[in-house]
This record gives sequence, C-alpha cells and structure tokens, in this order.
Amino acid sequence: QVQLVQSGGGLVQPGGSLRLSCTASGNIFNVYAMGWYRQAPGNERELVAQFSIRGATNYADFVQGRFTISRDNANAKSTIYLQMNRLKPEDTAVYYCNTYSHGSSAEFGSWGQGTQVTVSS
Repeated sequence: QVQLVQSGGGLVQPGGSLRLSCTASGNIFNVYAMGWYRQAPGNERELVAQFSIRGATNYADFVQGRFTISRDNANAKSTIYLQMNRLKPEDTAVYYCNTYSHGSSAEFGSWGQGTQVTVSS
C-alpha cells in the first residue's frame, strides 16, 4: 500500500504559475508509474502527465508545453512535482496524484487527497 500526500495548489490569475507536490510513502518499491490527474466539476477524471520508472513521460494534449512533471532525484520514487505555467481558466480542477505498481493501472492504484487549483481573475 502506498500513501500519497499532496501539497500546493490554490488560486492564481490566468497566465500565472503553480507547483504541486506529491510525496509517496509506504510500499514504494513496486511503484511502476506516478502521475497527475485532474477532475473538473461535471467532467471525468483525466490524465494530465505521467512517467514510468522506465523513463517514459506522457502529457495530455491540452498541456501544450505549459506543464512539466518531475521527480525528486534523491529518491526517484518518493516525490513528484507538477509545475504549471501559463495557466488558463479551463485548467481549474481538483488535481490528484496517482501511482500504481507493475501489472496494475491507475484506476486501481493509490490516489492523493486532491488539491484544488482555481484559475480566475
């Protein structure tokens, strides 16, 4: 079992930046992938960015070079970040950190508590 604790988020004006953090603890030795999802009111949860321990990184099309996912180099599996730049009102959502193990998938993995990101003037 992996526990995920998120921090960051909040209210920002359009064009601004925010950074989200997610720290994993517990049984992190079998982690295969870590990433960020978001869910806006009335919408399904969607992938924002994800990387696997093999080095593959995926971004949603709507990111368009504005967001960067990264991880703590001191311990590759323990902390990930999402740097969000040039934020738009449509980026407003609750953002969730996710991790899952080999042979599993995000749906059946571990989730953070969620962080509200609101982009508004």
